[in-house]
Amino acid sequence: MDELLVIGIGAGNPADITVGAVEALARADVIFTLDRATTDLTRARDALVERYAPNARNVVVEEPRRDRAASAYAEAVHDWRAGRAATWQKAIDAHDGVGAFLVWGDPMLYDSTIAVLDQIGAEYTVIPGISSITALCAAHKIALNRVAGEVLITTGRRLREGGWPAGQTELAVMLDGKGAYRNVIDEPLEIYWGAYVGAEEQLLLSGRLSEVADRIDATIAEARERHGWIMDVYLLRATE
Repeated sequence: MDELLVIGIGAGNPADITVGAVEALARADVIFTLDRATTDLTRARDALVERYAPNARNVVVEEPRRDRAASAYAEAVHDWRAGRAATWQKAIDAHDGVGAFLVWGDPMLYDSTIAVLDQIGAEYTVIPGISSITALCAAHKIALNRVAGEVLITTGRRLREGGWPAGQTELAVMLDGKGAYRNVIDEPLEIYWGAYVGAEEQLLLSGRLSEVADRIDATIAEARERHGWIMDVYLLRATE
């Protein structure tokens, strides 16, 4: 291809796509679609493409499934990415012009698009997007960090396995959906929680973790029943 673009398309709100992303989409001849998202996300992504890249060809890239039951997490991810690299290489080689991979949120934050393209040795340009953490803080009208503070961005799996990190005062948690905050419910923490952040279905809850955890659990269960999937993000903040 003449050029490859990795475009961050925001957390779900169509208004949260940047001018840079709009301009990049307008240049795309081919949109490489990773057909593994939920119906809701697929619909939202397609609406963005129809609006900003109506003449681009849509190429569905068939991907291997990750072994989520594997006990060796890092090895399973490595094998999965190797399989993805092979299918991506085949798709890229079969087309010309300007190609684009669309990434929800920001490509630099808990997304493997950059890593897979690096693995196949592709040249590409990254257009940043608005992350779910940014959208969460905006929705709750809070700053991510406090004065002279620091924030650790981690995953639900790490929080479940390791508990509250020593010396940390702010923890932004992604890729959970299984209530990892329960593992630290006895800590003096506030939580700012959101699901489908930025989308029409957005759900928000906040308060003392020990007091709102049950409400969050119930909200997650109800939302998963209604939509068939859940994607949440939250900020945990020490109060003492």
